[in-house]
Amino acid sequence: MSSDSTSGSAFERVAALDDLREEGRTVTTVGGHSIALFHHDGEVYGVDNRCPHMGFPLSKGTVEDGLLTCHWHHARFELSCGDTFDIWADDVQTFPTEVRDGEVYVDPDPETDVAPEVHWRNRLVDGMRENLSLVMAKAAIHLDHHGEGFATPLETAVDFGTKYRADGWGRGLTTLGAMANLYDRVDHDEKQRAMFVGVREVADNCAGQPPRFDQYALSNEDLSKARLKSWFRETCEVRDADGAERCLRAATATLPPEDLVEILVAAATDHLYMNASHTIDFVNKAFETLDHVGWDRAEDVLASTVDTITDGSRAEETNAWRQPVDVAELCFDADEDIPALSAAGDGKSWERPDDFVETLLSDDPHAIDEALRDAIRAGATTEQLAHAVAVAALRRVAHFATSNEFGDWNTVYHTFSFANAVERLAGRTDADDLYRACWQGAMSVYLDRFLNQPEAPLPEPGEGGDEDPAELRERLLATFDEQGRVDEADRIVSRHFDAGGDPDALKRTMAEGLLREDAGFHTLQSVEGGFAQFESARSDYERRLALVAPARYMAAHFPTRREAEQTFTIAHRLYRGENLHEGSAD
Repeated sequence: MSSDSTSGSAFERVAALDDLREEGRTVTTVGGHSIALFHHDGEVYGVDNRCPHMGFPLSKGTVEDGLLTCHWHHARFELSCGDTFDIWADDVQTFPTEVRDGEVYVDPDPETDVAPEVHWRNRLVDGMRENLSLVMAKAAIHLDHHGEGFATPLETAVDFGTKYRADGWGRGLTTLGAMANLYDRVDHDEKQRAMFVGVREVADNCAGQPPRFDQYALSNEDLSKARLKSWFRETCEVRDADGAERCLRAATATLPPEDLVEILVAAATDHLYMNASHTIDFVNKAFETLDHVGWDRAEDVLASTVDTITDGSRAEETNAWRQPVDVAELCFDADEDIPALSAAGDGKSWERPDDFVETLLSDDPHAIDEALRDAIRAGATTEQLAHAVAVAALRRVAHFATSNEFGDWNTVYHTFSFANAVERLAGRTDADDLYRACWQGAMSVYLDRFLNQPEAPLPEPGEGGDEDPAELRERLLATFDEQGRVDEADRIVSRHFDAGGDPDALKRTMAEGLLREDAGFHTLQSVEGGFAQFESARSDYERRLALVAPARYMAAHFPTRREAEQTFTIAHRLYRGENLHEGSAD
């Protein structure tokens, strides 16, 4: 705003007052800033000429009654302080002005009210509250510029997601955890995209939901693990979410992480394949997310998973798990026998038989049940058994026959998601409760057998020639530009292995293809899960399988409209100062 007082040397002359009064507005460049000057109601105002929404020159806007309105998307700004009336637009930077002897002066470098990283953290929250993709994309990019591109978006989104969704942990926070897991495996631009995808999915999953109201922990701090585990399972059994949350909060306050894993897994597997795999997957992602944001958030994060257990659907109540073979009963019978089986295997060391995974893929559920029992008697750990089931589930995805209905891709994906989560959880605790999760995963693999008939053939190792791995990676990206190139995608991945290509470079390429698409929850999860299986693979064949399967899944679901990528590109161009409109900003 104008002033007749004298100030320091920070102010620079920019215009004659009479000229500005006659024209009403002008644009000047000072201190590296393009500043729009306005003469309104006898005062002089200076604002950044770029609209903070999408960069349109505000000098082309309208000033009326103290409000500046951008003509591109009609964002409105209070002219004196720059406050916006439209949260999607952001406040515009103002610059102090002075009038001295008929000349207008501007301070091109005023002190800011908040640090830039604080501003963009606040804008991230604004974007999540209003579910504004462009605001979230801009915040992710700017936070990255200020060195807070991982922790700040992740922590902000975790706090938001656990507070503003009454149903608790869901696909949004699960996607966020998956993107956090991908973060260190991708190139720089994909890091920004991964955080954008994660926070965007949390915001979308919370949109329209009432907030979550927390329960209090039980006040007795001397309760044993056994007592808390028993109470938590009982309250979950009768779908008492409030009582279960109070038990879990008490456990979180007093017990170590491995005990918390045991308690949650026990309740999540008391019934079979709950929520069609999502319950165990969500629980696992909650623990993985805590690894990233810190265990000081454990109480709220873990409490948010209660509803996925208490409200979860139960597979034993479905016909598929009861008829024509009662595989649910096989699981429940195994539950009763697991303590004795585990005791029999105590102190023994199990080597997985060469045909073990093939048995898990067979069409005889009784043979599968017996193979699992024999493995535990022989000393198989929960992690070893869970990994074998995960490999079998991954085989179902890799060999999915495209002659099946398209929606059945999700069926094989869900089994893999469940099995992968069980393996990850088995790495956190050796509790016997994980054994029964292995049974549930193995029986789901059995139920998916028809989706491998006919079994989609995969390239044999060594079929590829002497090809350039970099060229193969480019070809893989190209397959995602056309629908239905599923078989070609797996051939390219296989040939990349044959050519001795760097698997990390291949994973970065797959992530690039993934994050430029409007990938759905299942696709995002399938790629992140495949990468996790690559890390835990026991052989070259398993490593190849871990990337072939998600490549096929991606090719089946791509291309998409890439709307989110367009939004991210706009945000990135604005960050670089580019004009999105025709003409210059002057």
